Amino acid sequence: MASSLCVNFLPFKTTTSSSSLLCPCAISNNGSKVFEPIVVNGNPPSFVSAPSRRIVAVGDLHGDIEQARYALEMAGVLSNSDLWIGEDTVLVQLGDILDRGQDEIAILSLFKSLDLQARAKGGAVFQVNGNHETMNVEGDFRYVDAGAFDECNDFMEYLSDYGYDWENAFARWVTESQKWKQDRYFSKNQWSPLNLVKKQKGVIARSVLFKPGGQLACELARHPIVLKINDWVFCHGGLLPHHVSYGVEKMNGEVSLWMRGLGEGDNRPDIPFMGIRGYDSVVWNRLYSRDTSDLEVYQIQQIQTLLRETLAAVGAKAMVVGHTPQTDGVNCKYDCSIWRIDVGMSSGVLHSRPELNGGGVMGLHLGLIGQSLWTLDINPRLIGQSLWTLDFGLFDLGIVL
Repeated sequence: MASSLCVNFLPFKTTTSSSSLLCPCAISNNGSKVFEPIVVNGNPPSFVSAPSRRIVAVGDLHGDIEQARYALEMAGVLSNSDLWIGEDTVLVQLGDILDRGQDEIAILSLFKSLDLQARAKGGAVFQVNGNHETMNVEGDFRYVDAGAFDECNDFMEYLSDYGYDWENAFARWVTESQKWKQDRYFSKNQWSPLNLVKKQKGVIARSVLFKPGGQLACELARHPIVLKINDWVFCHGGLLPHHVSYGVEKMNGEVSLWMRGLGEGDNRPDIPFMGIRGYDSVVWNRLYSRDTSDLEVYQIQQIQTLLRETLAAVGAKAMVVGHTPQTDGVNCKYDCSIWRIDVGMSSGVLHSRPELNGGGVMGLHLGLIGQSLWTLDINPRLIGQSLWTLDFGLFDLGIVL
């Protein structure tokens, strides 16, 4: 057993060796509403059955908690006091919460709090890890905002005040972080020797928190890099046929094990190359989200064939990805079998702010099973229009502005 253990890694309560009930059945006394259970397979979750649920997908957030809150409020799952109001909705965040912004841990804490609340209402909150999560566990801090190092230092001090009660402390950080941030701002002196020491402490704190086996690395280890909910696949970059052949649950497990710092004997596990390293790994792949204007027709057809083979192999009808900002807004490609929902919402990227009037709420309604998938981000092409709909046979696409 490795020397660094994840004391905060608590697996789902399992009903069998491979699956768990994320929420119980709930039947109202008057029979008006029935929640079928959400069944989760894998630890971390890999395959989820969520009957009759509305599915909400949100793209890259990159440390911008105000944009994160605004998007979730627009989706109807978050109140202005950080309470879950989504009832039995299933929320999926597609990774890259880390880097380029100051409030990364606060966003992670918010999603943790919402997950606990959602389960009590028959809903669920899932996250998939992106390349910026895996980079930080590797110790690659090139894209870390200076304020994020400060947040790590504040969070470590906050944990000590909590007596290192991880579960309660982590879920409550979103309500405490702003006070710590304000105190830090008002006491800040850029040229103070003490401030320079605190900056160094911030780097050390981040290294401790995110190293394999660190507390935040273990929190990330709860989440997969690929998640299939009903017949939808969610991942940060993109899934390819050889990923499916290797095994979705196997990849998720290897990445989780690496993040937790657990291996055989005293050896740490190797970095799982197929999942998180290389241009065609799950978290780095841009094949499906890249601009195709410079490609030949045969190249586009090859991409579409790969996507079709991947979806057939995993038993899905469509894939939802983030990772590559879409300057034309949220869009689908290849007969709408791929949805690209990252348009740089964070102020550290493009600051494409979701607008209730002016673009950005896109709904894909799955008429056969009564579910809906919503993706949030601004779509500048559609500003000023009131309703735009297209009929895709099985799908009805509505963009409400």
